[in-house]
Amino acid sequence: MKGQTITVGGSNWAVAVPTITEAGTNYAGTYESATNLYTLSGTLPGSFLNLLSSGAARISVHHTPTTWNSNLHLYTKRSGGTTSISGLCLGCTATINGGTTYVEIPQAVATAFFTINFSGILGLGNSVTFSGINGQVQISGVSVIIPATNYATQIVFTIGPN
Repeated sequence: MKGQTITVGGSNWAVAVPTITEAGTNYAGTYESATNLYTLSGTLPGSFLNLLSSGAARISVHHTPTTWNSNLHLYTKRSGGTTSISGLCLGCTATINGGTTYVEIPQAVATAFFTINFSGILGLGNSVTFSGINGQVQISGVSVIIPATNYATQIVFTIGPN
């Protein structure tokens, strides 16, 4: 069985938090990245598609902090994306569903982000390719009560049966 893959393109995001100049003032609390902070693409081989009893692969997300404060919360959402099917396939379709509103990114334990739904009768040399899925990240909980330091985390995407 060939392995399914997700390729993540993009860059690091450094949140620009303004300096507080007046006593009694707090930060805005919520900040958003550009809508295309990262881009996801990948391939679901036929050997994997045959195992999808529900006809859908799930892309899940979690974050692994390096330095973090539990009052900070991360969210992500997607926009766009296309699918294509290769090989001999009768009546086949593949669609990207969900993830267009913010989903909280938990630490350590992955949560569902979106699905790639597949239907049809597989033939020879099938695979589904997905690309151009742009992602945006939001952070909330930024406040003067959180110690001033640099916080860092890594966002991790996984793919599996739905």
